[in-house]
Amino acid sequence: MITKDPKEIKALRQGGRILAMALNKAAAAVRPGISAFELDQISEAVIRNNGAIPSFKNCRPSKNSLPFPASLCVSINNEVVHGIPSKEKILREGDIVGLDAGVEYQGLFTDGAVTVGVGNVKPEFLKLIEVTLDALKAALENVKPGNFIGDVSSAIQAVAEKNGFSPVRELVGHGVGRAIHEDPEIPCFGNPKTGPKIVSGMVLAIEPMVNLGNWKVEFNGPWSVKTSDGLPSAHFEHTVLVTDQGCEILTSMV
Repeated sequence: MITKDPKEIKALRQGGRILAMALNKAAAAVRPGISAFELDQISEAVIRNNGAIPSFKNCRPSKNSLPFPASLCVSINNEVVHGIPSKEKILREGDIVGLDAGVEYQGLFTDGAVTVGVGNVKPEFLKLIEVTLDALKAALENVKPGNFIGDVSSAIQAVAEKNGFSPVRELVGHGVGRAIHEDPEIPCFGNPKTGPKIVSGMVLAIEPMVNLGNWKVEFNGPWSVKTSDGLPSAHFEHTVLVTDQGCEILTSMV
């Protein structure tokens, strides 16, 4: 497993703080009528003004893929992740929107995401947001030395399914730090006591993605991922450091 040394952890803490500030400011600006592009500009300004680099901008998963054109993923309603924030993409009353960003600070990477409602939102959509956040909290309680990645994944699944929702099965959380994506993969479903063992010093991006309907998704173009049934999805993410006692949230928005 990839663990981080004290110097790297110091940089990751600062990068996580910058990322949290960027997401906070973008989330506070969410309102009917604002464009996804404007939210992207808000988050990028915070990142750059604090001496960091938006790690998603121009990111390529492979040599032949198109680069992501923005700093912030803005995923509305049935977009699960990786929504491109264009000027034509306008938030409307009753939408829910996922905001997902990454920061590179002193060569180290952190990830984070939050889902918020736009104006007056249907109760079932608000419940989806609440349950997905609860799934993240349950997952983090299982991030501790001696546990397994399967313990984290099964915690997400249990909270989502107990409330009648579906954890996404085709996308995963992941290790993070020296690269945007590192091992291990952290699915949103699984069995306890399976997968890699969690050890102190690991840095993980834990990200429940939960659908209102079924768990199936469709890949639209080079980036956007949508629910197959057209129903909304919610997404939360924290980058955490595994400590001897449990985990430290590096992207805390409090």
